[in-house]
Amino acid sequence: MNMISKPFILFLNHVLAQEAWAGELLKKHADRCVCIDLDLQRWYLRITAAGTFEALEEAASVFDVCLYIKPADLVLIAHKPEQAVSYVKIEGDADLANLLAQLSRELRWEWEDDLSPWLGDVLTQRLSNFGKATLQHASATHASLQENFAEYFLEENPMLVRPRLVQAFGEQINQSRDAVERLMKRIEKLEKMKDSPK
Repeated sequence: MNMISKPFILFLNHVLAQEAWAGELLKKHADRCVCIDLDLQRWYLRITAAGTFEALEEAASVFDVCLYIKPADLVLIAHKPEQAVSYVKIEGDADLANLLAQLSRELRWEWEDDLSPWLGDVLTQRLSNFGKATLQHASATHASLQENFAEYFLEENPMLVRPRLVQAFGEQINQSRDAVERLMKRIEKLEKMKDSPK
């Protein structure tokens, strides 16, 4: 079992325990396997008869659904969980994939409820505000970096080409090809006229 998957499973099952409807839906897919691919690491999970998840050994790599997630998108997923599916590539069984997509949109960790008994309402609220501001800043920084890289590679160090320029170039090639074909036909016609008896 991957070391990092155990805390993840505990967290996931804790969130599921807060939403009874989610566990009921998962029970219908008991014994199905899910792979979470984070580029550098893969986690293998199985849905239990209780509607929770349990970790599998990496050797048990036959799975019904695979979620491909880029590590760079984890901040965006945390910031906008309702849009998590747009950052995740899903392959496999359609029904289970749809359920996982629904869970990603609708499940929420009420972490304020978990921390409030330990830290008090005021400190928990301050932590909540700080966390939201941090995620917004990270998301804005990510978007800004993407924009800056795109501008650099398109304008300053053109390693990429805008699609409209590629299309215009293709149209110019087609026009040149047509012009060459017309010219060749004219040349053939002139040669025939030259060779024909007068």
